[in-house]
Amino acid sequence: MKASAPFISKATFFRFSFLLLCCTTIFISSAAPEDTLTRYANPIIGTKGVWLYGRTTPFVTPPFGMTHWTACTRNGHLGGAVYNYYDSKIIGFRASHKPAMWMGDYGYVTLKPAMGEASLSLRKKKLSFRHKNEVARPYSYSVILRQNNNRITTDLTSTSRCGILRFTFEGKEQPLVFVEASQQFGFDGWIKIDTARHEIIGWNSDRHSAHLGPPLPNFKGYFVIQFSEPFAAWGVWSGDTMLAGKWQQQSNKCGAWVSFRNGTHIVQATTATSFISIEQARENAQREVAGKTLEQVERDTKAEWNNYLSRIQMDSATQKQKEVFYSAMYHTLLFPRQFSEYGHYYSAFDDKIHNGVSYNDYSLWDTYRAEHPLLILTAPEQVPGMVQSLVQMYEEGGYMPKWPNPTYTGIMIGTHADAVIADAVVKGVKGFDLQKAYQACRKDAMVPSEGDSLKRWADRAPWSSPETRAGLSWYMKLGFVPADKTNESVSNTLEGAYDDFCVAQVAKAAGHLEDYKLLLQRSKNYVNVYNTATGRMAPRNADSTWAKNRRTGFTEGSPWTYLFAVQQDIPGLIQLMGGKETFIRKLNMNFRCWRYWHENEPGHHYTYLYDYAGEPWKTQKMVAKYRSLKYHNTPHGLTGDDDCGQMSAWYIFSALGFYPVTPGTDVYAIGTPEFPKATIYFDPKNREEKFEIIANHVSRRNKYIQSVSLNGKKLEEPFLHHADIISGGKLEFEMGAKPKKGW
Repeated sequence: MKASAPFISKATFFRFSFLLLCCTTIFISSAAPEDTLTRYANPIIGTKGVWLYGRTTPFVTPPFGMTHWTACTRNGHLGGAVYNYYDSKIIGFRASHKPAMWMGDYGYVTLKPAMGEASLSLRKKKLSFRHKNEVARPYSYSVILRQNNNRITTDLTSTSRCGILRFTFEGKEQPLVFVEASQQFGFDGWIKIDTARHEIIGWNSDRHSAHLGPPLPNFKGYFVIQFSEPFAAWGVWSGDTMLAGKWQQQSNKCGAWVSFRNGTHIVQATTATSFISIEQARENAQREVAGKTLEQVERDTKAEWNNYLSRIQMDSATQKQKEVFYSAMYHTLLFPRQFSEYGHYYSAFDDKIHNGVSYNDYSLWDTYRAEHPLLILTAPEQVPGMVQSLVQMYEEGGYMPKWPNPTYTGIMIGTHADAVIADAVVKGVKGFDLQKAYQACRKDAMVPSEGDSLKRWADRAPWSSPETRAGLSWYMKLGFVPADKTNESVSNTLEGAYDDFCVAQVAKAAGHLEDYKLLLQRSKNYVNVYNTATGRMAPRNADSTWAKNRRTGFTEGSPWTYLFAVQQDIPGLIQLMGGKETFIRKLNMNFRCWRYWHENEPGHHYTYLYDYAGEPWKTQKMVAKYRSLKYHNTPHGLTGDDDCGQMSAWYIFSALGFYPVTPGTDVYAIGTPEFPKATIYFDPKNREEKFEIIANHVSRRNKYIQSVSLNGKKLEEPFLHHADIISGGKLEFEMGAKPKKGW
């Protein structure tokens, strides 16, 4: 997903990016000495942004952690990164809830060490660092900072809701720590220093994307920071006014500082976070870090990462391949984030506290495609709670969200929570309320929001109503979304038709067969925006005439971007285009002349479409091409924005050799494997429950499949079923350098 921005030619941008990639010195990641898989997971991969692109952030957190810790080289905002590898100065270390480049942060707190006398200039001073003195891992971060003649080493580790920072001060000046409670105008923060307890507590109501969602009077990000050393002096600030000796402040843009006696070399700051209360933050600290050293917490979080990373293992892969693969796995295991706190959670959909389990930050327009299907394989114990959380959002807010951050934002199109739920249903996931899930999905498909037919539905428009499908009332009346009534009309029609297919699967599973039949028929509405005269998807007016501007009506793309966006009925699309020969010719054209942009998600399944038209060797060629071209073990090694794991999930599936082209079905299209052997373990405690993928003679040259067998039986078509994988067994490829025509 990308933000609206001043126009820059994508061709120009990505040609420049490719040249930059070729000319930049190769980055060698720091590896832990232990022979564990975390040594290959490098959070720095993907952090080297170009122009508007910041991509990933080197978060320190356990898998699906509620609060992510990161060094900040920038303040960050809605559409702006907090860390960019090009930068050489750090402004602090943040307990962040910013999920992706184009989304906002909320409920954060930032700590910055310094040396000297507290002042406004010192508070705003950035600290220099060099990447050679920086070590980033999923479970820890370390960097040496320079401030004049002073040197400050920062070590950081994290649990799901708590972070431990250790500052080692080397210099003649007095050590101190600044704590920024709130940085956003229009949103209050509160901070209080407790000298007896060596503690700072506070909260803020900051939400970068607040204007995109409903007001949340009760929303607060709470924190409790416990320091290991007594305070020698202290103060607070409000805006640019520094108030020495004062111990409490509530205002916009507020914070506090504490200094320590001269000669203090090591100060540890243990920070607990909560969305419920200060008391809950204390409980989170008691449960997660009480009595533990930084090293113990680091060891525990490292073990959590190894537990998840080890669920897919490769034999005979090179170090470079492992670094790319396990860094991608790290990215796919960050979101959705845990949002509940030991049996309770704050809901940003009704502004209340509830009992239960909750997750948040779903980049659904992106992640329904491969990220959520991957989690069914790599984190199946997390998936029921993730699905149930979407249902809870419907119960608490009226509709499931499109992109919660942490509430409705109106960002992106479609209602792809439907796809996430449908995929879980057809793949046998249990542990959520199926009937309520059906009700939530049905409302997405059947109930337009108030005033739907009168809105243009501009992207990132200020909040007006809960998120629904844009132009749904027109879609239900006409069979398509009209371009003269609703923005992004073609894309809204195509994605609405796919979502209809997904809701139909949920309706069928829930026993509502009439809805199933109706929605399955509606899923064919893609034909209504296919212009046979031009052979493209095209915008159509409410009177059924084709719009004069053929390029209007598309989301983050062009008519080429959405030409093949019919995941639910690929055989029907082939027939609509005039048969396999025409379909393949257009697909060939799609991959020429910069028409296909892997850096954005709408076309992520396009490389696999040759499987459906009888030329699977072309899928093998294209998958290998984009896998090699777009993923590297360098700071700029993830082109485009990862968008909560989708870019990385595409790579993981594509490296294994298959891909979920149509979430909401149990089918995977065969691509081409990258490794001689990969093993998926479904239960880390039982290594016998596994699915082995063997690729004999595979290499960069030998990317073409000669034959495939499943448990010794030859596959007669280039497709797998979910049951084939989770039942365990062996998928064996014979690979060669020349394409094998047919299958």
